[in-house]
Amino acid sequence: MSITTLLPGRLGFGTAPLGNMFRAIPDDEAAATVEAAWQHGIRYFDTAPFYGAGLSEIRLGEALSGHPRDAYVLSTKVGRIILDEVEDPAARDLGEKGGLFEHGRPNKIVNDYSADATLRSIEDSLKRLKTDRLDIVWVHDVAQDFHGDQWLAVYESARTGAFRVLDRLRDEGVIKAWGLGVNRVEPLELTLDLEEPRPDAFLLAGRYTLLDHSRALQRLLPAAAAQNVDIVVGGPYSSGVLAGGTHFEYQKAPADIVAQVERIKALAQQHGVGIKAAALQFSLAHPATVAAIPGATRPSRIAEDVAALDETVPAAFWTALREEKLISPDAPVPTA
Repeated sequence: MSITTLLPGRLGFGTAPLGNMFRAIPDDEAAATVEAAWQHGIRYFDTAPFYGAGLSEIRLGEALSGHPRDAYVLSTKVGRIILDEVEDPAARDLGEKGGLFEHGRPNKIVNDYSADATLRSIEDSLKRLKTDRLDIVWVHDVAQDFHGDQWLAVYESARTGAFRVLDRLRDEGVIKAWGLGVNRVEPLELTLDLEEPRPDAFLLAGRYTLLDHSRALQRLLPAAAAQNVDIVVGGPYSSGVLAGGTHFEYQKAPADIVAQVERIKALAQQHGVGIKAAALQFSLAHPATVAAIPGATRPSRIAEDVAALDETVPAAFWTALREEKLISPDAPVPTA
């Protein structure tokens, strides 16, 4: 099914930063950011056990506990179990994402995509989120960036475990939809080739942005659209570098990416366009993409995101990006 009838709008809130990604965030600042999202009309919130070893879920659950459960859509992820025993967050083996959430809780994180672990993960998330149900569940990070050469074995474990459990829970009405939440296109392409089980949507982070979209355009997005599998865009600002930050792919942005951003910013200034508006609206222009979920840790950022979605971007700006070969000639762009 399409999740467009489930989602309350095209802009959601990705709460990975609330797990103390990149920096230690005070609890009151995290709570204020969620409340700012609510006050600006955002009603879709995405989280995961992985984000700060449960910290993001705990903070989001507390912040949303004062709002009616029927008034918002909630998604979280499976594939990792959070234990009571502790470890050094900075010493975790996270593949290409080393050091991520080193400021989060020290609880030990265990990768497990089996059927039993999937059910346990959901139960644990419900407790941390202070809720009785989840709307969407994503299978988290079954891709090369976290699992390296072993990613196909991990994917197979998820296919025979988590995928089948979530398919059943959806059919039973326990959850409303499920899919994969990843930073790479390959596992999504693989999943579209399966006869069963059938996901409803994918959460794709960082692969359909102004800075990186060519690979997704080739096969993934056309195939997803043809199969009615919706795409939620995570990381539309490419870990922040498109929104004034210094990170790309969750690490310090390399010189070539910084240079690319500067070229985009220069064109944006020439056309009177905010770079956030350009990034957000580009990610949402493809027919397969149904929502974007930028993250934030400061309330003011939420207002910027809402304004960016509504900003008028002249067609001449998109033409200039194409002429400068800063976006693919095949990429759909917003129309006025």
